[in-house]
Amino acid sequence: MSQPVYKRCCDLAGQAMPGCASISAMTAAKRPPEIAALVLAAGTSARFGTSKLAVPLNGMPLVQHALLAARDACPGNVHLVVGHRHANIEAAAGKLFDRKILNKDYADGIGTSIAVGVNECASHFDAILLLLADQVLVSAAHLHAIIRCWRDSGADIVASSYRDTRGPPILFARPTFADLVAMRGDSGARHVVDSGKFSVSSVDNPAAGIDIDTPADLDRLARP
Repeated sequence: MSQPVYKRCCDLAGQAMPGCASISAMTAAKRPPEIAALVLAAGTSARFGTSKLAVPLNGMPLVQHALLAARDACPGNVHLVVGHRHANIEAAAGKLFDRKILNKDYADGIGTSIAVGVNECASHFDAILLLLADQVLVSAAHLHAIIRCWRDSGADIVASSYRDTRGPPILFARPTFADLVAMRGDSGARHVVDSGKFSVSSVDNPAAGIDIDTPADLDRLARP
């Protein structure tokens, strides 16, 4: 099996790095590509012990941190995937999302949330920016850097890079959609990134490696 083509396209400031071709000439004569933000918020929060996304952090429900970043990067195209205790999560999210996507199979793992979310968006968008609802330190600036990297590189996938790994937030372009819709289980999208079928670029952001799984995680972030 061939290995994926990895490129570090740009840094957090969005500066292009050597070896990244621009696709601006390809898109100049066409409409701007449409990008959907897909915020995954369907999980059971089993390790936290309660619905963590409704718990306050710095004066707002935890889920709102990711949604605010997504709204800045993809105004009007923020999709919230819910499942477990979805009414509570929707209430905690307030009016910060544009469309709700209900994953009835959320108990089968995050792969089902990715699949149902991409399936709902695939026919309307050129790329999908996927992020986890508990990535509270991910900023709008980082999401914009991912989008710029995609526009400049033309890569099929642009991932966040942290702790010697690649993960969400991740932008997936149209060629990857069929593989994402076929996902099942709790493995996430890593096998799509590592499949060797798609070109992959990355944007450095250590903050993307921080999420909230337990009350202790929340306490550490809440400390001044």
